[in-house]
Amino acid sequence: MKLVTYVAPDGAPRAGALVADDARIVDLAAVEAELNGPEFDGFVSVLTMIEGGEATLDRAREAIARAPAEMTLDRAAVRLLAPIQPPPQMRDALCFEKHLVQAFQAARKVRAQASEDPAAALAEMERTGVLSVPQTFYEQPIYYKCNRFSVCGPETDVVWPAYSQLMDFELEFGVYIARACKDVPKARAREVIYGYTIFNDFSARDAQTAEMGGQLGPAKGKDFDDANAMGPCLVTADEIPDPYDLTMIARVNGEEWGRGNSGEMLWKFEDVIAHVSASETLRPGEFIGSGTVGNGCGLEHLRFLKAGDVVELEVERIGVLRNRVLAPT
Repeated sequence: MKLVTYVAPDGAPRAGALVADDARIVDLAAVEAELNGPEFDGFVSVLTMIEGGEATLDRAREAIARAPAEMTLDRAAVRLLAPIQPPPQMRDALCFEKHLVQAFQAARKVRAQASEDPAAALAEMERTGVLSVPQTFYEQPIYYKCNRFSVCGPETDVVWPAYSQLMDFELEFGVYIARACKDVPKARAREVIYGYTIFNDFSARDAQTAEMGGQLGPAKGKDFDDANAMGPCLVTADEIPDPYDLTMIARVNGEEWGRGNSGEMLWKFEDVIAHVSASETLRPGEFIGSGTVGNGCGLEHLRFLKAGDVVELEVERIGVLRNRVLAPT
Protein backbone atom coordinates (compact mmCIF):
# COMPACT_ATOMS: atom_id res chain seq x y z
CA MET A 1 0.00 0.00 0.00
CA LYS A 2 1.21 3.50 -0.84
CA LEU A 3 -0.02 6.02 1.72
CA VAL A 4 0.03 9.76 1.16
CA THR A 5 -0.91 12.95 2.93
CA TYR A 6 -2.57 15.47 0.63
CA VAL A 7 -4.12 18.89 1.05
CA ALA A 8 -7.90 18.82 0.63
CA PRO A 9 -9.78 21.69 -1.05
CA ASP A 10 -10.61 23.10 2.39
CA GLY A 11 -6.86 23.32 3.15
CA ALA A 12 -6.81 20.49 5.68
CA PRO A 13 -4.34 17.59 5.36
CA ARG A 14 -5.96 14.20 4.76
CA ALA A 15 -4.72 10.63 4.58
CA GLY A 16 -5.05 8.75 1.32
CA ALA A 17 -3.76 5.80 -0.66
CA LEU A 18 -2.43 5.77 -4.21
CA VAL A 19 -4.27 3.58 -6.71
CA ALA A 20 -4.55 3.27 -10.51
CA ASP A 21 -0.78 3.14 -11.07
CA ASP A 22 -0.33 5.99 -8.58
CA ALA A 23 -2.49 8.32 -10.68
CA ARG A 24 -5.40 8.58 -8.25
CA ILE A 25 -5.91 8.88 -4.50
CA VAL A 26 -8.48 7.16 -2.32
CA ASP A 27 -9.69 9.41 0.50
CA LEU A 28 -9.64 6.74 3.20
CA ALA A 29 -11.71 8.58 5.81
CA ALA A 30 -14.40 9.52 3.29
CA VAL A 31 -14.70 5.98 1.97
CA GLU A 32 -14.75 4.52 5.50
CA ALA A 33 -17.54 6.91 6.51
CA GLU A 34 -19.52 6.01 3.40
CA LEU A 35 -19.15 2.28 3.99
CA ASN A 36 -19.33 1.99 7.76
CA GLY A 37 -20.34 5.34 9.21
CA PRO A 38 -18.25 8.15 10.71
CA GLU A 39 -17.34 6.55 14.04
CA PHE A 40 -13.90 5.19 13.09
CA ASP A 41 -11.14 7.79 13.48
CA GLY A 42 -8.12 5.73 12.44
CA PHE A 43 -7.79 7.53 9.12
CA VAL A 44 -7.41 11.03 10.54
CA SER A 45 -3.77 11.00 9.40
CA VAL A 46 -1.05 8.63 8.26
CA LEU A 47 0.36 8.85 11.78
CA THR A 48 -2.91 7.67 13.35
CA MET A 49 -2.88 4.81 10.83
CA ILE A 50 0.55 3.75 12.04
CA GLU A 51 -0.60 4.03 15.63
CA GLY A 52 -3.61 1.84 14.76
CA GLY A 53 -1.38 -1.00 13.66
CA GLU A 54 -2.33 -3.92 11.44
CA ALA A 55 -6.05 -3.65 12.18
CA THR A 56 -6.14 -0.15 10.69
CA LEU A 57 -4.16 -1.32 7.68
CA ASP A 58 -6.71 -4.08 7.11
CA ARG A 59 -9.50 -1.49 7.18
CA ALA A 60 -7.56 0.60 4.70
CA ARG A 61 -7.24 -2.36 2.35
CA GLU A 62 -10.99 -2.89 2.55
CA ALA A 63 -11.66 0.79 1.85
CA ILE A 64 -9.39 0.72 -1.20
CA ALA A 65 -10.99 -2.45 -2.54
CA ARG A 66 -14.52 -1.06 -2.16
CA ALA A 67 -13.92 2.59 -3.04
CA PRO A 68 -16.21 3.79 -5.84
CA ALA A 69 -14.47 5.64 -8.65
CA GLU A 70 -16.25 8.89 -7.81
CA MET A 71 -14.61 8.86 -4.35
CA THR A 72 -11.08 8.96 -5.74
CA LEU A 73 -9.13 12.08 -6.62
CA ASP A 74 -6.77 12.94 -9.45
CA ARG A 75 -3.32 12.96 -7.86
CA ALA A 76 -2.18 15.72 -10.20
CA ALA A 77 -4.99 17.98 -8.95
CA VAL A 78 -3.95 18.01 -5.29
CA ARG A 79 -0.80 18.98 -3.38
CA LEU A 80 1.06 16.25 -1.54
CA LEU A 81 2.77 16.83 1.77
CA ALA A 82 5.38 14.53 3.27
CA PRO A 83 3.73 11.26 4.37
CA ILE A 84 3.97 12.48 7.98
CA GLN A 85 4.55 16.21 8.38
CA PRO A 86 6.04 16.64 10.89
CA PRO A 87 7.10 13.18 12.09
CA PRO A 88 7.31 12.63 15.87
CA GLN A 89 11.11 12.34 15.60
CA MET A 90 13.74 12.16 12.86
CA ARG A 91 17.19 10.63 12.77
CA ASP A 92 19.54 10.34 9.82
CA ALA A 93 22.18 7.64 9.88
CA LEU A 94 25.39 7.08 7.92
CA CYS A 95 25.02 3.69 6.25
CA PHE A 96 26.88 3.92 2.92
CA GLU A 97 30.68 3.69 3.01
CA LYS A 98 31.17 4.69 -0.63
CA HIS A 99 29.41 8.01 -0.06
CA LEU A 100 31.58 8.85 2.95
CA VAL A 101 34.83 7.97 1.19
CA GLN A 102 33.97 9.96 -1.93
CA ALA A 103 32.44 12.90 -0.06
CA PHE A 104 35.49 13.32 2.19
CA GLN A 105 37.81 13.13 -0.82
CA ALA A 106 35.80 15.85 -2.54
CA ALA A 107 35.61 17.97 0.62
CA ARG A 108 39.40 17.95 0.82
CA LYS A 109 39.60 19.30 -2.71
CA VAL A 110 37.06 22.02 -1.96
CA ARG A 111 38.95 23.11 1.16
CA ALA A 112 42.31 22.94 -0.61
CA GLN A 113 41.11 25.19 -3.43
CA ALA A 114 40.53 27.96 -0.87
CA SER A 115 44.23 27.95 0.15
CA GLU A 116 47.16 29.72 -1.48
CA ASP A 117 48.75 26.43 -2.55
CA PRO A 118 45.94 23.92 -3.25
CA ALA A 119 48.28 21.05 -4.13
CA ALA A 120 50.29 21.42 -0.94
CA ALA A 121 47.16 21.82 1.17
CA LEU A 122 45.61 18.69 -0.33
CA ALA A 123 48.79 16.68 0.25
CA GLU A 124 48.92 17.81 3.88
CA MET A 125 45.31 16.83 4.51
CA GLU A 126 45.93 13.42 3.00
CA ARG A 127 49.05 12.98 5.12
CA THR A 128 47.38 13.95 8.39
CA GLY A 129 44.02 12.29 7.71
CA VAL A 130 41.99 15.49 7.78
CA LEU A 131 38.50 14.94 6.35
CA SER A 132 38.75 11.17 6.29
CA VAL A 133 36.18 8.55 7.25
CA PRO A 134 36.18 8.29 11.07
CA GLN A 135 37.01 4.91 12.56
CA THR A 136 33.78 5.14 14.57
CA PHE A 137 31.80 4.61 11.37
CA TYR A 138 33.18 1.06 11.12
CA GLU A 139 32.54 0.31 14.79
CA GLN A 140 28.89 1.34 15.22
CA PRO A 141 26.06 3.11 13.39
CA ILE A 142 26.35 6.91 13.47
CA TYR A 143 23.35 9.24 13.26
CA TYR A 144 22.18 12.75 14.03
CA LYS A 145 18.75 14.14 14.88
CA CYS A 146 17.18 16.27 12.16
CA ASN A 147 14.85 19.24 12.54
CA ARG A 148 11.46 17.56 12.13
CA PHE A 149 9.76 20.93 11.66
CA SER A 150 11.78 21.51 8.46
CA VAL A 151 10.06 18.63 6.66
CA CYS A 152 8.38 19.33 3.32
CA GLY A 153 6.77 17.19 0.64
CA PRO A 154 7.19 16.61 -3.09
CA GLU A 155 6.98 19.54 -5.51
CA THR A 156 7.74 21.99 -2.68
CA ASP A 157 10.12 24.80 -3.63
CA VAL A 158 13.07 24.80 -1.22
CA VAL A 159 14.53 28.25 -0.64
CA TRP A 160 18.31 28.35 -0.59
CA PRO A 161 19.62 29.56 2.80
CA ALA A 162 20.98 33.09 2.44
CA TYR A 163 24.20 32.25 4.32
CA SER A 164 25.29 29.54 1.85
CA GLN A 165 27.01 29.52 -1.51
CA LEU A 166 27.15 25.72 -1.99
CA MET A 167 23.75 24.02 -2.05
CA ASP A 168 23.57 20.25 -2.41
CA PHE A 169 21.10 17.36 -2.35
CA GLU A 170 21.33 13.89 -0.77
CA LEU A 171 19.81 10.75 -2.30
CA GLU A 172 18.43 8.72 0.61
CA PHE A 173 15.51 6.63 1.69
CA GLY A 174 14.36 5.63 5.13
CA VAL A 175 11.97 3.81 7.41
CA TYR A 176 9.07 4.70 9.68
CA ILE A 177 8.82 2.90 13.02
CA ALA A 178 5.62 0.85 13.40
CA ARG A 179 5.13 0.76 17.15
CA ALA A 180 6.65 1.72 20.48
CA CYS A 181 9.75 -0.39 21.01
CA LYS A 182 12.88 -0.49 23.13
CA ASP A 183 16.03 -2.63 23.16
CA VAL A 184 15.08 -4.20 19.83
CA PRO A 185 17.41 -7.08 18.90
CA LYS A 186 18.81 -6.87 15.40
CA ALA A 187 17.22 -10.21 14.49
CA ARG A 188 13.74 -8.77 15.15
CA ALA A 189 14.25 -5.19 14.01
CA ARG A 190 12.53 -5.71 10.64
CA GLU A 191 9.32 -6.36 12.59
CA VAL A 192 9.16 -2.73 13.77
CA ILE A 193 9.48 -1.19 10.29
CA TYR A 194 6.10 0.11 9.12
CA GLY A 195 7.20 1.35 5.72
CA TYR A 196 9.60 3.33 3.55
CA THR A 197 9.87 6.69 1.83
CA ILE A 198 12.44 8.74 -0.14
CA PHE A 199 14.43 11.40 1.70
CA ASN A 200 16.32 14.40 0.29
CA ASP A 201 18.50 15.83 3.01
CA PHE A 202 19.29 19.20 1.37
CA SER A 203 22.65 20.49 2.58
CA ALA A 204 24.42 23.85 2.71
CA ARG A 205 27.87 22.37 2.17
CA ASP A 206 29.95 25.43 3.04
CA ALA A 207 28.12 25.91 6.35
CA GLN A 208 28.34 22.19 7.08
CA THR A 209 32.09 22.07 6.42
CA ALA A 210 32.71 25.05 8.69
CA GLU A 211 30.72 23.71 11.64
CA MET A 212 31.68 20.02 11.61
CA GLY A 213 34.99 20.83 13.27
CA GLY A 214 32.99 21.50 16.41
CA GLN A 215 32.31 17.75 16.66
CA LEU A 216 28.62 18.14 17.50
CA GLY A 217 27.31 17.18 14.08
CA PRO A 218 25.66 19.32 11.39
CA ALA A 219 23.61 22.35 12.38
CA LYS A 220 23.03 25.19 9.89
CA GLY A 221 24.41 22.96 7.18
CA LYS A 222 21.14 21.04 7.49
CA ASP A 223 18.78 23.23 9.51
CA PHE A 224 16.85 25.65 7.35
CA ASP A 225 13.21 25.77 6.29
CA ASP A 226 12.07 22.85 4.09
CA ALA A 227 15.53 21.28 4.17
CA ASN A 228 14.12 17.76 4.74
CA ALA A 229 12.11 16.79 1.68
CA MET A 230 10.25 13.48 1.96
CA GLY A 231 7.80 11.49 -0.12
CA PRO A 232 6.02 11.17 -2.38
CA CYS A 233 4.44 8.35 -0.39
CA LEU A 234 4.95 5.87 2.40
CA VAL A 235 5.19 2.35 0.99
CA THR A 236 4.17 -0.20 3.61
CA ALA A 237 6.78 -2.81 4.46
CA ASP A 238 4.83 -5.70 2.93
CA GLU A 239 5.23 -4.04 -0.50
CA ILE A 240 9.05 -4.09 -0.27
CA PRO A 241 10.10 -7.55 0.93
CA ASP A 242 13.79 -6.79 0.22
CA PRO A 243 14.78 -3.18 0.96
CA TYR A 244 18.40 -4.00 0.13
CA ASP A 245 18.03 -4.38 -3.61
CA LEU A 246 16.59 -1.05 -4.73
CA THR A 247 18.02 1.08 -7.53
CA MET A 248 18.46 4.70 -6.46
CA ILE A 249 18.88 7.53 -9.00
CA ALA A 250 19.44 11.29 -8.67
CA ARG A 251 18.65 13.67 -11.53
CA VAL A 252 19.04 17.43 -11.79
CA ASN A 253 17.01 19.13 -14.51
CA GLY A 254 16.46 15.70 -16.06
CA GLU A 255 20.18 14.85 -16.21
CA GLU A 256 21.34 11.85 -14.21
CA TRP A 257 23.97 12.93 -11.69
CA GLY A 258 24.29 9.77 -9.66
CA ARG A 259 23.09 6.19 -9.26
CA GLY A 260 23.49 3.55 -6.56
CA ASN A 261 21.82 0.59 -4.93
CA SER A 262 20.48 0.13 -1.41
CA GLY A 263 22.33 -3.17 -1.23
CA GLU A 264 25.54 -1.18 -0.73
CA MET A 265 24.56 -0.28 2.86
CA LEU A 266 27.33 -1.24 5.28
CA TRP A 267 24.90 -0.75 8.17
CA LYS A 268 21.39 -2.08 7.54
CA PHE A 269 18.25 -0.57 9.05
CA GLU A 270 18.21 -3.50 11.47
CA ASP A 271 21.64 -2.46 12.76
CA VAL A 272 20.56 1.15 13.18
CA ILE A 273 17.27 0.30 14.92
CA ALA A 274 19.01 -2.05 17.35
CA HIS A 275 21.57 0.64 18.13
CA VAL A 276 19.16 3.57 18.46
CA SER A 277 16.62 1.65 20.56
CA ALA A 278 19.18 0.59 23.19
CA SER A 279 17.72 1.86 26.48
CA GLU A 280 15.56 4.29 24.47
CA THR A 281 11.93 3.92 23.48
CA LEU A 282 11.13 4.62 19.83
CA ARG A 283 7.62 5.83 19.02
CA PRO A 284 5.22 5.03 16.18
CA GLY A 285 5.90 7.19 13.14
CA GLU A 286 9.51 8.04 13.97
CA PHE A 287 11.70 8.27 10.87
CA ILE A 288 15.23 6.94 10.38
CA GLY A 289 17.12 7.85 7.20
CA SER A 290 19.67 5.67 5.45
CA GLY A 291 22.22 8.37 4.79
CA THR A 292 23.33 9.09 1.25
CA VAL A 293 23.96 6.29 -1.22
CA GLY A 294 27.32 6.30 -3.00
CA ASN A 295 27.32 8.79 -5.92
CA GLY A 296 24.14 10.27 -4.44
CA CYS A 297 25.08 13.91 -3.90
CA GLY A 298 26.65 16.73 -5.87
CA LEU A 299 29.67 17.00 -3.55
CA GLU A 300 30.88 13.57 -4.64
CA HIS A 301 30.99 14.84 -8.22
CA LEU A 302 32.14 18.37 -7.30
CA ARG A 303 28.93 19.70 -8.82
CA PHE A 304 26.55 21.91 -6.89
CA LEU A 305 23.05 23.18 -7.42
CA LYS A 306 22.05 26.46 -9.00
CA ALA A 307 18.97 28.51 -8.18
CA GLY A 308 16.06 27.14 -10.20
CA ASP A 309 17.41 23.60 -10.47
CA VAL A 310 14.88 20.77 -10.18
CA VAL A 311 16.11 17.77 -8.20
CA GLU A 312 14.48 14.37 -8.75
CA LEU A 313 15.31 11.45 -6.50
CA GLU A 314 14.01 8.07 -7.60
CA VAL A 315 14.01 4.92 -5.49
CA GLU A 316 12.75 1.70 -7.01
CA ARG A 317 9.32 0.57 -5.74
CA ILE A 318 8.71 3.91 -3.99
CA GLY A 319 8.57 6.55 -6.72
CA VAL A 320 10.08 9.95 -7.47
CA LEU A 321 10.60 12.83 -5.05
CA ARG A 322 10.84 16.13 -6.94
CA ASN A 323 11.77 19.56 -5.55
CA ARG A 324 13.03 22.83 -6.98
CA VAL A 325 15.58 25.05 -5.23
CA LEU A 326 15.08 28.82 -5.32
CA ALA A 327 17.36 31.72 -4.48
CA PRO A 328 16.51 33.59 -1.27
CA THR A 329 14.44 36.73 -1.70
